[in-house]
Amino acid sequence: MRLSTLLTTTALALSVSATAASAAPDRADLMKQHRGGTLKLNAHGSAGTIDPMINYELEFWQLLSLTNDGLLAFKKVDGADGNTIVPDLAEAIPAPQDGGKTYVFKLRDGVKFSTGKDVTPADVVASFERIFKVSSPTAGSFYNGIVGADACLKTPATCSLKDGVVADDKARTVTFHLTQPDAEFFDKLSVPHASILPADTAAKDLGTMPAAATGPYMIQSYDPDHGMKIVRNPNFKQWSVDAQPDGYVDAMDYNFGLDDQAGLTAVENGQADWTFDDPPSDRLPELGTKFAKQVKVHTLQAYYYIPMNVNMAPFNNEKARHAVAYAVDRKALVALFGGPNLATPLCQHLPVGMAGHETYCPFTKDAGAGKGWTAPDMAKAKQLIEESGTKGQKVTLIGDDKAVPKAIATYMQGLLRDLGYDASLKVVSHNIQFTYIQNTNNNVQISVTDWYADYPAPSDFLNVLYGCDSFHPGSDSSINMAGWCDKKVDADMKDALKTAVTDPAAANAMWSKIDREITDAAPAAALFQPKRVDVLSQRVGNVMFNDTYHVIFSQAWVQ
Repeated sequence: MRLSTLLTTTALALSVSATAASAAPDRADLMKQHRGGTLKLNAHGSAGTIDPMINYELEFWQLLSLTNDGLLAFKKVDGADGNTIVPDLAEAIPAPQDGGKTYVFKLRDGVKFSTGKDVTPADVVASFERIFKVSSPTAGSFYNGIVGADACLKTPATCSLKDGVVADDKARTVTFHLTQPDAEFFDKLSVPHASILPADTAAKDLGTMPAAATGPYMIQSYDPDHGMKIVRNPNFKQWSVDAQPDGYVDAMDYNFGLDDQAGLTAVENGQADWTFDDPPSDRLPELGTKFAKQVKVHTLQAYYYIPMNVNMAPFNNEKARHAVAYAVDRKALVALFGGPNLATPLCQHLPVGMAGHETYCPFTKDAGAGKGWTAPDMAKAKQLIEESGTKGQKVTLIGDDKAVPKAIATYMQGLLRDLGYDASLKVVSHNIQFTYIQNTNNNVQISVTDWYADYPAPSDFLNVLYGCDSFHPGSDSSINMAGWCDKKVDADMKDALKTAVTDPAAANAMWSKIDREITDAAPAAALFQPKRVDVLSQRVGNVMFNDTYHVIFSQAWVQ
């Protein structure tokens, strides 16, 4: 916490340098000049499976968006235009039929998998059935509106969407039938979980085995303990510069194992080109002075939060959860992250800038309408602990071993002890922590994690993280980590999704109300909204960043 003043100044220097290169108009000429070379990437740890329908980590979604494609995609360009949805494997974005419950997609001709096989309508049908067969984390929250999905959720192994996803091989079309209109259906078709894979892809987690690719790159090899090799897909021919532009570099080497400090040093020394991990707070001064030209800073639709298991003691008691929310010193956590220019306190679940966000914070001193967080209220928190009858109980907090999350977890352990709990900290390797804290078999009471938007909509924070359909006991793909299921709020969320089809403004007002209701119930305590700090080596050019993909590696080149 003593770093706060120093880091505020440093972060301001970083933010001044936060500009991203624009795409040049003559791509053919740029390809002649810059095509080739190997981009060297770093991360402290890997991010688990590389199955595009199962992995739910930004670290690998950045890569899977380059190796695999859906029917639609978010535009791979710099800035806000990256939120635009464009046709990908489909020729066009179809017009709605049957009041928005039917969509007919026509596949592009000539697109092949890295195996050499053509992409067919049968592959699309099989891919959407596979989403359920492998229990994708978003099967119940993104794709449950497809006709037949309810049966697939009940018995995934025998999933059939014969009435919901219908192929016409002769016409090269795929027709989707929905149970009700869905204003976000196109968004959900644009994320890696909706990647189209060959129909004969095994209906189980591929783990370290790469899936067949359609994008400009393919994963050649993957060892979670050491690294990943990404090379050009020999069967790729650019069909849309918006959806899947050809890449500049010939290969990407992703190294795992260097800690946050060593990974950053490698980039500064030119031994690596980029590191996934947030810079350690004590390194921000040198980045703001010696390496300012190599730093990019961007505001994110994201937040750090503390899920609390509502089905286990002590956090099955709402007063215990409220106590944690009151006690957290969000200003101290912002300082741990790098200062007020790199993060902002938050105590609700919709971040600033997201549709439906209306500033709300009941868990603060001097709470009032339209006021955000001001300061912790430890006296109120301790009073609630006494009232809950949970004081003295054993609590194990699960953190991960990256520097910033570990520092936050260490702070939270101390806070839980101050509240009167017998609190211990269990630090889990980053590459498994996210799935570990989801699985109810691990009996996680409380943990530290973060959430980055899949696409720019309030449901991606509220419905995905706290909807009943996102809770799957005994699964590594149970993104509702708190296990919180309020039937009324769940019905309200479904109603908001339906309303958004015809009246987005009314839907946003509904999401604001839902945000307040979830915040009041406190299945999790929101901490802060971060900014992303990317540090790149001097030899990297044409760095593009958008909300969906963050750094678009295919569009960066190396000297």
